[in-house]
Amino acid sequence: MLENILLIVFTLLLIHYILFLSVIYKGLAKLNQGASNHVPGGFVSVIIPFRNESENILKSLKSIEAQSYPQEKFEVVYVNDSSTDDSPKILEKNRSRENIRIISLPEDYSISAHKKRAVRYGIEKSTGEIVVTTDADCIHNEDWLKSLLKNMDDETGFMSGPVEFIDDEKFFSKIQKIEFAGLVLTGAGLIGAGKPTICNAANIAYKRKVYNEVGGFKDQINLSSGDDELLMQKIAKDTNYDIKFSTDKKSIVRTSSNKSLGEFYQQRKRWASKGLFYRDKSLILKLILIYLFYIGLIIQVYFSIFLSRYFILTLVASLLLKLFFEFRIVIKGKRILFPYLSLKTFIVAELFQVFYLIITGFAGVFGNLRWKERKIKR
Repeated sequence: MLENILLIVFTLLLIHYILFLSVIYKGLAKLNQGASNHVPGGFVSVIIPFRNESENILKSLKSIEAQSYPQEKFEVVYVNDSSTDDSPKILEKNRSRENIRIISLPEDYSISAHKKRAVRYGIEKSTGEIVVTTDADCIHNEDWLKSLLKNMDDETGFMSGPVEFIDDEKFFSKIQKIEFAGLVLTGAGLIGAGKPTICNAANIAYKRKVYNEVGGFKDQINLSSGDDELLMQKIAKDTNYDIKFSTDKKSIVRTSSNKSLGEFYQQRKRWASKGLFYRDKSLILKLILIYLFYIGLIIQVYFSIFLSRYFILTLVASLLLKLFFEFRIVIKGKRILFPYLSLKTFIVAELFQVFYLIITGFAGVFGNLRWKERKIKR
């Protein structure tokens, strides 16, 4: 009796996950891929928070200064978040554009908000009708800003852009590259399906008036993150503005993958920590069911050895269907966004994903976090 109940549970979790992947796949097909040379009428403020980025800040500055967007139509505000290295000096010494400013965050400003406080402070000290955020460890195509904003019309409140890991030819980097591409495509597909859930603050844009209308970050100001997807979800739920995803390849922002397993663990633990703070309780339930699906894969290995060989059937079915549907998503994403994405490490990345999601999902909910040499309490 117990065996049959467990088999049914595992089957239902599989069905739920496949339906979730199907929504993503269909959503990718619905994304607007039309060409446009539209430049928004409003002034744009690009906010770039940074802390101890001496290794990356000059590359960021050079790619920002090379933007083809009309210089008189945008400003760049680098927000120094208590850096202890020479990042601010590097910026000041090498800055050559009048529309680029460097400001420092007061030590007592929204202390518990961490990166979000730097973004918030940058918004307060900027003037643009459109706010764009990116990270100081990112590199941008010269047409990045133009490409990201070209479909941001009057009805659009929030634009999510693609982010890609740079391949440094190391095996761990290749695994991260394809796995991260899957996350980006998941966010894109859910936006296309009208269910905006995840995005990345390294490449987003939103209207200042919409940000003010929903109260900015006030609902999650004490969370260590949430300056991206929690804001996007709030705009989708509380306003009538459209949420869009940029499919222009020139709008891709590139950043380095994690150098070590420890860095990767801390990053994904931070990302997982936001899940239980989503306002949509049905979305939280869906995420819990997906998490249980992944735990179920490990449990089924144990059950197939020590309980019944029938669990081998549900395990094999779960793995094969997961591989098939996620491969379809990656292939579609390769055509839409990432033409040079290598699929050689796909199987390894899939297996790696099962274990890291289980571990970081649990640690993100119950453990403390670390970001930029800071210990962060949830």
